[in-house]
Amino acid sequence: MIQGTGSNVGKSLVVAGLCRLFANRGMRVRPFKPQNMSNNAAVTVDGGEIGRAQALQAMGCRVPPSVHMNPVLLKPETDTGAQVIVQGKRFGTMRAREYGKQKAELLPKVLESFEINASEADLVLVEGAGSPAEINLRAGDIANMGFAEAADLPVILCADIDRGGVIASVVGTHAVLDPDEQQRIKGFFVNRFRGDPSLFDDGMREIALRTGWRGLGVVPWFGNAAKLPAEDALGLSDGFGSGGFKIVVPVISRIANFDDLDPLRLEPRVTLELVQPGTPLPGDADLVLLPGSKSTIGDLAFFREQGWDIDLKAHHRRGGHILGVCGGYQMLGRTISDPEGIEGKPGTVEGLGYLDVETLLTSEKSTVPASGTHVASGADVTGYEIHIGRTEGPDCSRPMMQLAEGVPDGATSKDGRVAGTYMHGLFTGDGFRKAFLGGFGVVSDLAYDRDIDLILDDLATHLGAVLDIETLLHFAEQR
Repeated sequence: MIQGTGSNVGKSLVVAGLCRLFANRGMRVRPFKPQNMSNNAAVTVDGGEIGRAQALQAMGCRVPPSVHMNPVLLKPETDTGAQVIVQGKRFGTMRAREYGKQKAELLPKVLESFEINASEADLVLVEGAGSPAEINLRAGDIANMGFAEAADLPVILCADIDRGGVIASVVGTHAVLDPDEQQRIKGFFVNRFRGDPSLFDDGMREIALRTGWRGLGVVPWFGNAAKLPAEDALGLSDGFGSGGFKIVVPVISRIANFDDLDPLRLEPRVTLELVQPGTPLPGDADLVLLPGSKSTIGDLAFFREQGWDIDLKAHHRRGGHILGVCGGYQMLGRTISDPEGIEGKPGTVEGLGYLDVETLLTSEKSTVPASGTHVASGADVTGYEIHIGRTEGPDCSRPMMQLAEGVPDGATSKDGRVAGTYMHGLFTGDGFRKAFLGGFGVVSDLAYDRDIDLILDDLATHLGAVLDIETLLHFAEQR
């Protein structure tokens, strides 16, 4: 089990790289994360939800993603509450305090999924969440030491030197753990070192001396990590690329499935700008893309609070194009109705009004792989749906997609400058992305999946050159 000294220290990508490293050795490898918190979800082939990071790790293993790779997924809806997904399906919505009292009850399901993974693998690489040093959350823990203890796993600690204070973060973690938990951690490594790693030799010795843990290596900075899908919104930068075609994305408060943007940010002829709250939408945008949302009505209010509705109106008046994906599509309609109070107080709110459609939120959730054809270009499209609610109205007679078995998806305005779809992941397909950008006169020659696969191979080589892989395997074999 790879645990970290904190969130965003690089655990997810290290696990993805190790998955590919061992898969390249011919081993059957599976990733596992007992509990994840992210609105960046992926849909498995059987229609379940898992964290996007585990889908990337499955790609590292060269196996399809499974709900058993991430049995508990928390999808924040407010600052204090989240939707709880258990083994791929919606379990309920809980406030943080309520979940804290009930999470221990989910341990049998978590262990069941772990054993299913283990039955198919020579090696399971488990990723922790946050840090085991959060001892205030230790009671009923299923994410870090609580799970490691229940599954009797050896632990390796990952620390991030780029954020500073790395010696204190590792030694401090040791100081707050119980003696049996200190013994469970077998080794540590330091991640994201810039410069000559040998300059930290004394630091590694000092940590080993103060903790008794074995140093497994120093991982130099891996620049291409930025091209891999980020696990959460903390990994999003403000801008990518310097191409002539500018796509602007407002970063709403509950942005979801933002990996939709990943292929666009790698397009050399595209500039992708993520506009942070409090900043106006730039006036030189060619396309404004409204992303998915975990709380559409709340994010619509947030959108207006930033004044982005006024900016969007000016963009449209100048002849600009608008695309809404999932929650962004719902926002572009005339109204959003929530009679059951799924997202808060029951009622109906006015949408942005760029599409002549209305959305009704219902408790039924659609989580399915999807494929079809882009109506405007005829290009094949593959992706997935993950949403609540249904959208209907006159503009749906001009669907953006024609899905399998003739089912229409999305809507397009009469002038063709505004469109919406429920399909996530559509830009991953090279054919559709080439056709979509080609409609704006932009040439695309990016092979996205191939490039991501090559980066995973490079990451595996990068880790294999600096980490003590044989000792890590030795610890795993001792379980």
